Amino acid sequence: MGSGIAKTGVITAAGAMSGTSLDGVDVAVLRTDGHDIHGFGRSGYRDYTADERATIAAGFGQWQGTEVTAAARIVEAAHLEALAPFGDVDVIGFHGQTLSHAPRTHGTLQVGDGALLARRLGLPVVWDFRSADVELGGEGAPLAPFFHHACARHIGAGAPVAFLNLGGVGNITWVDPQVADPAAPGALLAFDTGPANAPINDLVHERRGLAFDADGAIARSGTVETGALELFLAEPYFARMPPKSLDRNDFAEMINLVRELSDADATATLTAMCAAGVAEAMQHCPQRPARVLVTGGGRRNPVLMEMLSVSLDCAVAPVEAVGLDGDMLEAQAFAYLAVRVARGLPTSCASTTGVRAAVGGGTISLPE
Repeated sequence: MGSGIAKTGVITAAGAMSGTSLDGVDVAVLRTDGHDIHGFGRSGYRDYTADERATIAAGFGQWQGTEVTAAARIVEAAHLEALAPFGDVDVIGFHGQTLSHAPRTHGTLQVGDGALLARRLGLPVVWDFRSADVELGGEGAPLAPFFHHACARHIGAGAPVAFLNLGGVGNITWVDPQVADPAAPGALLAFDTGPANAPINDLVHERRGLAFDADGAIARSGTVETGALELFLAEPYFARMPPKSLDRNDFAEMINLVRELSDADATATLTAMCAAGVAEAMQHCPQRPARVLVTGGGRRNPVLMEMLSVSLDCAVAPVEAVGLDGDMLEAQAFAYLAVRVARGLPTSCASTTGVRAAVGGGTISLPE
């Protein structure tokens, strides 16, 4: 195979994730054989500074040029710093930073050179996870569902369960844990639900200079503007059948729908839009899940969690309720996917990204 990684048995992988909400770099260790989860290891976090965040954000929506190059340098430096303490692992899964995602027209762009990281860290690095999927007609996202399937089996779920990730964009994975192979028909359905934290963060940053609406405090003091909410739900995206995916800025005009509202009412309305997108998404699930397990920063917003509990016809809880770490689940996912890529196993399939055939994405770079 030539990957420099053991072909069989349980190995230790570190996954690194930097999401569209631009909080920072998450690193998490996982022990796996590429099929089952055999244990969770330590984790780390490296925050982006305000200047770094601004430099990366300037590259959003770009495909090439000086902004993209500048963003890539920041991403690489931050990941080298975040991964430096994890030299005792067998392989690293490096997601990079998504700047642009338009699978039907341009493709998908995650900046950060995995070969550079492999040389500097002295470890095999698996990266560029999305391109192969897009080249085969897939959406290239979401990619965590195969890991969500492993998580559902790891926690002993007996009935279908849904994982809802609320980062900059929301995505949902419906899992039937009774189907052993994640690529088999009926095992998974996954797609983006709509905007999540990104518009809220953008609004409170623009109006109040805040990174996010801490504890949903601004939203709680406001009233939802139902007219704006109805216009939002009229977007054709919600009627499209999954799999389907979004770029961070696909719903940028949401801000315009609340432009004339007070800070509190605008924030409440954007929060309600996130919850409404999830409620629409649930209608696409093959059957109602026993519960929805929420991961990502959105689970820390009590107003958003209350809105989800009211609008979804099943139990809603943070993933911590089943012993998982909602801050590190995506980083763990790319550790898991790195091992699958190294062992020639698929990382996406028709029911997760719409790709024509189950495909294992990812490039493997060795330190020498």
